[in-house]
Amino acid sequence: MATVHKTRMLIIGSGPAGLSAAIYGARAGMEPIVVQGLQPGGQLTITTDVENYPGFRDVIQGPWLMQEMQAQAEHVGTRMLWDTITEVSLDGPPFRAHGDSGDVYDGDCLVIATGAQARWLGVPGEAELGGKGVSACATCDGFFYRGKKVVVIGGGNTAVEEALYITNHASEVVLIHRRDSLRSEKILQDRLFANPKISVLWNKQVDHFIGGEKGLTGVALIDTLTGAPSEVATDGAFVAIGHAPATELFKGKLELDAGGYIVVAPGTPKTAIPGVFACGDVMDHTYRQAVTAAGTGCMAALDAERFLAEREFAAARLAAE
Repeated sequence: MATVHKTRMLIIGSGPAGLSAAIYGARAGMEPIVVQGLQPGGQLTITTDVENYPGFRDVIQGPWLMQEMQAQAEHVGTRMLWDTITEVSLDGPPFRAHGDSGDVYDGDCLVIATGAQARWLGVPGEAELGGKGVSACATCDGFFYRGKKVVVIGGGNTAVEEALYITNHASEVVLIHRRDSLRSEKILQDRLFANPKISVLWNKQVDHFIGGEKGLTGVALIDTLTGAPSEVATDGAFVAIGHAPATELFKGKLELDAGGYIVVAPGTPKTAIPGVFACGDVMDHTYRQAVTAAGTGCMAALDAERFLAEREFAAARLAAE
């Protein structure tokens, strides 16, 4: 028989954003429930070395960091539940979510922290060499390629921005694009073509990634016009073909932008529905960092607490009249 779980704060997603919201929500007495979803801990659970999260002088492991965040959230009063949400109703409060288990979750407020996933090429060697030379985030991993040669794959804003960023670390950057022109904004293209560290391989698509005992050693390419094969030796490869926010549940229920990200009021985690908040990569297509996700999770919890306090004060005042 299905169980109905009730809470003042319901959080969908358990990455840095969701767990930060849970920590702040629990400390405010909201007894949050976190529904963890298909990938508990978010993208950091598949990230090895983390060197840019504040508070740690040495490199830490992504899964360890998420275990610590979860333990902290539970320590201050968060309930962590293993389930995958398949349907939501935003007609509340209370806001209702249905789990794959059959259980139902009711929250007086709702924090959406379902995150986003990098889009991958799906070619041989990509998954096997993930974290061993193949990455989808130059900002996260670029520091590990100081003085080395890397390739960036893609032709839109994401790829050009990644290529420009990685020149802060790498000695040589090769942008690989399957067409003969870029899709990115012209000002970004101008900066790319003016950078002496960057060269472009046109009309090339990745056939597979080449690895050795120590990780990635090269990229095998196919010419999109002639079909001719070629190889590029490299120390690192950054797949930069965009991200897919996990917003399928909210289509037709919340406003989404052209990229599928949840639209929030500028500078806040507030959606157009009072009591519904979005934080982390599900609403952030610009920064996509663990620390920024955690920050917006904090913001969501603080705004949720204010929303509930104002609602409860209004209800008490009405009852007293």
